[in-house]
Amino acid sequence: MSNRREYEIAFVGLKPGIHEFSYEISDRFFEDYGVQDFQQVQANVKLRLEKNNSFLILRFEIGGKADVTCDRCNNELPLQLFDEFTVTVKMVEEPDLMNDQEEDPDVYYISRGESHLYVKDWIYEFINLSIPMQKTCEYENMDGPYCNAAARELLNGLKPKEAPKENPLWKGLEKFKSPPAGEGAGNES
Repeated sequence: MSNRREYEIAFVGLKPGIHEFSYEISDRFFEDYGVQDFQQVQANVKLRLEKNNSFLILRFEIGGKADVTCDRCNNELPLQLFDEFTVTVKMVEEPDLMNDQEEDPDVYYISRGESHLYVKDWIYEFINLSIPMQKTCEYENMDGPYCNAAARELLNGLKPKEAPKENPLWKGLEKFKSPPAGEGAGNES
């Protein structure tokens, strides 16, 4: 069975209503997309397709886990995946023109003659969107179970030892911070 066919849904043969599909995603899924900034993916994608006469509503539920590299200490950090995404697929005469003009990223157009819907690229995109841009553990002091102790010591050693000295450029500007006592609003002559 072709890898492509696994992610194709023949919606034309489905009755109007709700249909559910499930996908188990591992690292192998991402081979066609190149190097990722996560690994050891064990994701479950539940797709709920609601078929209507001229449009489809696809609800993707992403769950599972993946290992990411911590942005602070460079250690592997397990990350729970959970997110939901909705895509509305509309059937029109000129889908390419409509897709070019559409501003809403959650609306997609296909030709009225289409019979299959390819969902692999959406699954890829939604798993990537489930991973935060900044990947750190929730421990602010880097003392969590996954934090790298050597990196913590190195970063703590880079902190400034003494308070910064006053910059002479700003010395004369202190008088403008607040009016002297007894002056200000309400004391007009």
